[in-house]
Amino acid sequence: MDLLDRLLGHDAWTTRRLLEHCRAFDDERLDRGHDLAHRSVRATFLHIVRNMEVWGDLMAGVEVRPDRNAEPVGRSIEGLLARLDQAAADLAAIARDVAARGAWDERWLDVLDDPPTEKSYGGAIAHVITHSMHHRAQVIQLLRDVGAPAPIEGDVLSWEMQARRP
Repeated sequence: MDLLDRLLGHDAWTTRRLLEHCRAFDDERLDRGHDLAHRSVRATFLHIVRNMEVWGDLMAGVEVRPDRNAEPVGRSIEGLLARLDQAAADLAAIARDVAARGAWDERWLDVLDDPPTEKSYGGAIAHVITHSMHHRAQVIQLLRDVGAPAPIEGDVLSWEMQARRP
């Protein structure tokens, strides 16, 4: 397994594990206000998943999918899990294509910027992965704050030991 597969695998798996941990939470616990991240566990997860969706669509050069963050199904834990699975698969496909072509420094046009801005594939892929990690760390603290410590630490070596056991 190469470094890209490790980073992509860790990113999706760790977010999924944290979301799965929240399945038993009621709306009050998911939406309780905090002074960290996007103010709640749910809002922070919505931000992580939406970020993956948007950046994946932008790098693929397709129209950005509709924002499902306001829809009851899209906001639910099950909805977030389904959205995560699709966004992670889309991102992985793009990243593996970029890697296969050696196109890390190739540029694409971010049409959501005003004015549109060129960005490198390597920079954008690294941004999505590190952005998710940053916000997952916040989720882990938010979980502690609502009395439900995370079931995982969230680091790559722990992922490798738990998810990649022979």
